[in-house]
Amino acid sequence: MVSNNEDLDNTRVVILAGGKGTRLRPLTVVFPKPLVPIGEMPILEILLTKLKNHGLTNAVISTGYLAELIRAIFGDGKKYGMNLSYVHEESPLGTAGSLSLLKQDADNYIVMNGDLLTTLNFGKMIAFHQAEDADVTIGIHRREVKIDFGVVETQDGQFHGFKEKPTMNYDVSMGVNVLSKRVLEYVKPDTFFDMPDLILKVHENGGKVACFNEDCYWLDIGRMDDYAQAQADFIENQSLFLGQ
Repeated sequence: MVSNNEDLDNTRVVILAGGKGTRLRPLTVVFPKPLVPIGEMPILEILLTKLKNHGLTNAVISTGYLAELIRAIFGDGKKYGMNLSYVHEESPLGTAGSLSLLKQDADNYIVMNGDLLTTLNFGKMIAFHQAEDADVTIGIHRREVKIDFGVVETQDGQFHGFKEKPTMNYDVSMGVNVLSKRVLEYVKPDTFFDMPDLILKVHENGGKVACFNEDCYWLDIGRMDDYAQAQADFIENQSLFLGQ
């Protein structure tokens, strides 16, 4: 399933870049998290390059912490082959709250965290959203979690089994979601609202929430060990993360 130009033209990218990145301190004392370098490029530049190569060249960056640095580096985006504009959170609005600041001039919005390293095909995800006629499409990724302890299975205080250091598999949110314009009515101005709350609101009101799962690389660079892993993986194969 491949997106067409009309799908892309009717989709606005929204990049969430307002967080303080406290788990990446001391790096984020100087830089907002989207400007922390991977190799020789800020994380946000890698993401913008990937978006451009998927035909998504119009993006809104939602800023907060150290917003002036992000604006100074990326400006109007022409240097990167992008058309960039900005909204600013005077106080934190959550991962969905800043959507109330948008002009709402597109049919669909692909909303993503500004600290992702991924090979996700954004065009395919948008095409999936359109084909499903979904109100929300969540990008999901299968993640293995290794438990370093013996797990005891019980019921009503009685032993039922034992698993030694099992590996559990979960579908986790990638921090990339496609929203149809109609769901933005749930986002109220100047109100803190996280993306999971918006998705639950849509679901509770009978809206269609689809899940898009692609076998791709994905890493949320939220902790120092994730940052070290991202550095190693990006340096090993830069073209994988920058191309289509």
